[in-house]
Amino acid sequence: MMWLTGTNGDRGRKAAAGLAAGIILCLGSAAPALAQEPDRIFDKSTVWRPLTPNDKLVVYGIDDPAVAGIACWYTQPEKGGIKGTLGMAEDVSDISLACRQVGPVQFKDKFKQGEVVFSERRSLIFKSMQIVRGCDVKRNTLIYMVYSDKVIQGSPKNSTSAVPLAPWGTEPPAKCADFVK
Repeated sequence: MMWLTGTNGDRGRKAAAGLAAGIILCLGSAAPALAQEPDRIFDKSTVWRPLTPNDKLVVYGIDDPAVAGIACWYTQPEKGGIKGTLGMAEDVSDISLACRQVGPVQFKDKFKQGEVVFSERRSLIFKSMQIVRGCDVKRNTLIYMVYSDKVIQGSPKNSTSAVPLAPWGTEPPAKCADFVK
């Protein structure tokens, strides 16, 4: 840490400023998560720990904030133990996703292909989980994908769910193509 002080103080201040900016960018990517907190549906322990919380698989539910009538559920592992309790454990990238039409579909606004529906941090600083949405125009189907990413190295683990837009009651199905930017 000598480079942070002494004659190289400018370099240390620039490095610290760069790190702070990087942390702010990472935390800023979780902004959509602040708009909606997921509903915790249930959990199932996978590793028993005698003195600290168990490792678990947890199922969460969210509503699409831009498309009324669509809900998604995702299952993700959560670390227990001391690190998990203190929020310092990096959760793995194994996340599954299922999205369904739960009512009449109403688009609130136009959206871009691959737009973030929900995001949350998966580690103290560098890893996040994203749920993004797209429209398969030809099949009039909303496509949702969940993946995790890291600032330095991404993760190829992902899951996809498709929601064909169907009539609800007497209402004809909405056309997602009319709402893609």
